[in-house]
Amino acid sequence: MPEHVPAADRPQVLGRSDARFAGPGTKTPIRLVTDSAADLDFQVLGERGVRVVRLDVRLGKIGPETTSKWSPEEFWQNCARYPELPETSAPSPGAFAEAFTELADDGAEGVVCVTLSSKLSATYQAAVLGASNVADRIEVRVVDSLFATVAEGIVVLDACAAAEAGGDLEAVAAAALSSGERIGLYGALASLDNLRKSGRLGSAQAVLGGLLDIKPVLEVKNGLLELESRPRTRSRSLEYLASKTRAGGELERLAIVHAAAGDVDTFVELVAASVPRDRISVDLLGPVIGAHVGQGTIAVAEKRTQPPST
Repeated sequence: MPEHVPAADRPQVLGRSDARFAGPGTKTPIRLVTDSAADLDFQVLGERGVRVVRLDVRLGKIGPETTSKWSPEEFWQNCARYPELPETSAPSPGAFAEAFTELADDGAEGVVCVTLSSKLSATYQAAVLGASNVADRIEVRVVDSLFATVAEGIVVLDACAAAEAGGDLEAVAAAALSSGERIGLYGALASLDNLRKSGRLGSAQAVLGGLLDIKPVLEVKNGLLELESRPRTRSRSLEYLASKTRAGGELERLAIVHAAAGDVDTFVELVAASVPRDRISVDLLGPVIGAHVGQGTIAVAEKRTQPPST
């Protein structure tokens, strides 16, 4: 098994409890809000004082009042038990407004809210509306991460670091935007069933109709999910995904998440051949993004020390 870096220093998967009630955490003048697609660990969120607004996840007749209590392990176990594909829905503007107001009541001077890509979900728009609803109470900057899962989570943690360093509202929002410029997010899918149903494939949608037997590698690029490569076998798919970590400059961190993938250890060994293990974290993919990409997916969020050259 790979050696993991300490929990406080790495993005992890959201725990079963709602992180909005994880305790006081770090009380900086500028506070952070994000959504549950960011796949950040409950304990880390509590320690950093980050509030989370949940997207709803439904599995057949099982609604969000039940699925919100599941750990990622329980989510994937239940996905294997039920034939229905899971579905998600964005939070309401009111849910964001409530989180912003709670932070204002807790003494926050301003809030930076980092969301799932606006091109993949209505979550960003809900956050913007929620912010406008509380404009007379607290100033909020909503930042579109243009990512999902742990790539979004890295943006959140970088914004937290800026807040903890004493940054004002604009500085913390700028840190979030700057972080995203150095991040890449790729994933190898085991099946196209979930993604085909969700319709979140951007320009790649047109070519997938005749390629349902591929094991695609996808990229979140400019906020959209795009087809990056079309290997025919799983082994080639994972080898190609690992090769992405060796390109593009020096890595600062590498976060691997997987949807109960039985071959994740094999993939980690491929990556560890060229990336120091103390820069690699491995966790389960959470329900929000997992609902759309399906079981067996392995995704990699890579943060470079420098933005890519243009």
